[in-house]
Amino acid sequence: MDRSRPPRSRTRARRGLLTAFTAAALAATGLTALSAPARAADTDLARNGGFESGLDGWTCAAGTGTTVDSPVHGGTSALQATPTAGDNAQCSQTVTVKPDATYTLSGYVRGSYVYLGASGTGTTDVSTWTQSAPDWQQLTTTFRTGPSTTKVTLFTHGWYGTPAYGADDITLVGPGGDTPAPPAAPSGLTAGTVTATTAALSWDAVPGATGYAVYANGTKSRTVTGTSTTLTGLSPETAYSFQVAAVNDAGESARTAPVTATTAAPDTGGPGGSADLPAHALVGYLHASFANGAGYTRLADVPDSWDVIDLAFGEPTSTTSGDIRFTRCPASECPGVESDAEFKAAIKAKQAAGKKVLISIGGQNGQVQLTTAAARDTFVSSVSKIIDEYGLDGLDVDFEGHSLSLDTDDTDFKNPTTPVIVNLISALKTLKATYGDAFVLSMAPETFFVQNGYQFYGTGKWGGQDPRCGAYLPVIHALRDDLTLLHVQDYNSGPIMGLDNQYHSMGGADFHIAMTDMLLTGFPVAGDADNVFPPLRPDQIAIGMPAATNAGNGYVAPAEVNKALDCLTKNTNCGGYAPHGSWPALRGLMTWSVNWDRFGGWEFQKNFDAYFG
Repeated sequence: MDRSRPPRSRTRARRGLLTAFTAAALAATGLTALSAPARAADTDLARNGGFESGLDGWTCAAGTGTTVDSPVHGGTSALQATPTAGDNAQCSQTVTVKPDATYTLSGYVRGSYVYLGASGTGTTDVSTWTQSAPDWQQLTTTFRTGPSTTKVTLFTHGWYGTPAYGADDITLVGPGGDTPAPPAAPSGLTAGTVTATTAALSWDAVPGATGYAVYANGTKSRTVTGTSTTLTGLSPETAYSFQVAAVNDAGESARTAPVTATTAAPDTGGPGGSADLPAHALVGYLHASFANGAGYTRLADVPDSWDVIDLAFGEPTSTTSGDIRFTRCPASECPGVESDAEFKAAIKAKQAAGKKVLISIGGQNGQVQLTTAAARDTFVSSVSKIIDEYGLDGLDVDFEGHSLSLDTDDTDFKNPTTPVIVNLISALKTLKATYGDAFVLSMAPETFFVQNGYQFYGTGKWGGQDPRCGAYLPVIHALRDDLTLLHVQDYNSGPIMGLDNQYHSMGGADFHIAMTDMLLTGFPVAGDADNVFPPLRPDQIAIGMPAATNAGNGYVAPAEVNKALDCLTKNTNCGGYAPHGSWPALRGLMTWSVNWDRFGGWEFQKNFDAYFG
């Protein structure tokens, strides 16, 4: 790509001088220049040109754009986009136009090297720019569409490596394009697998449709681009009537004839030992091998509210050996630490009270890469040794950092080829088969490894992206029938794109709602409609949160925790993100950590107890 800056256009300036001279000459002879009045058919075709509805209608490259409330040119919002060394932060939208028609594109920008233009005109694509606009500056250009042009793309962008630019009040004035007719109604609607809380639907494609609206009992549940979906969050033992309508720019078609199905009874048993957990469980990590500012907490002193206790951490002797060791915190570092006999007795007492005690492998400092079959086998044998020695209920996989990353050509999460992922899946399946259905298996990936796969998946399909993006997805999918709990760390996270195609950041209920909705709804991986990560069961999901302000970035107050739970389990008290269902069977909450919660006066535990009774 040519990244040199184009010279200023002198033609337009000279044309302006000639226009002024002509007007003056006409006035001198007693004549006046006639200005053509705007035609009645002319209209502003730009959608959300003032960015008052966020980025609705606009697409910004690689998530470089957002909306801000200051500075703005008009209204209450404006676009702010930040170029990088390899991207000019282009934001664009496609509009419907008429062939052989003249249009005027205008907008206000601020910043350095800011461009406004139109492409796909069918004649000569146009752009106008400013080298420096410390305050809002209007840019305007005109173009004529080609004889068969019906779509034009408007865009604004900055320049590589320059600071963020702003844009606001973008308009495209000209004859309105012909509005297409709504598509025909779909046919062939069928209900596939129906569980206690989900129903799989499929239908035939409709020519001219850009999407499909799916209805359950007369209420729109979601809009999808493909010809199949799995509705989640349904109530067990309930009769449902499903319909589908095709969608395009003109609106929805008529709905299909109803297809009815009745959900099954709730699952009270099954893989992963989930039947042994309470309907709503509280999961916490206990600092068992180290001390930090939270102080040491004896296992016997953990209150009964904690249903799953993850012992942190078992760590590798080297990154690629697969050899995992669990060394309890020494008395010199952890005053008051119990003896091995007392620790094992506390495990048995917790188990007698119906609690689960797991060994958690990895953590921030425990990089585990099973690059070979030998490392895989060593991992299985060493983890088994820890479980057997302490009589534990199972394993928590807390691989962080660079433990999991995808090879360049690994683009199908359902059929992974990356050795560290293939070997981990094999190792976990072996452990599950060894200990049976009572074995509790949980995972605690970061959002980067899971939800970020919605936008990026490794480097094979999205060149230049971090190979860890979505790298946990193959492991979760392969173990979904054996997985007791998935509690993604909704903390220490950058902004992540949700199913509403908006970025969500930590600090409130919306982030937890958006991240959890993705797991319970499913999502296309790397935007590929043919490569969809299926939804998980709600009883497999616990939301991961810090227990206290000093436990990690992303802490939210109890009121925000309760908003997230209200929205996800009752579809009430939702904020800016609308989930695709409600899931009363959501398993519960996970927190880092028991120690930090004790340090904070047990705020997290007390709020959980009060909410779930």
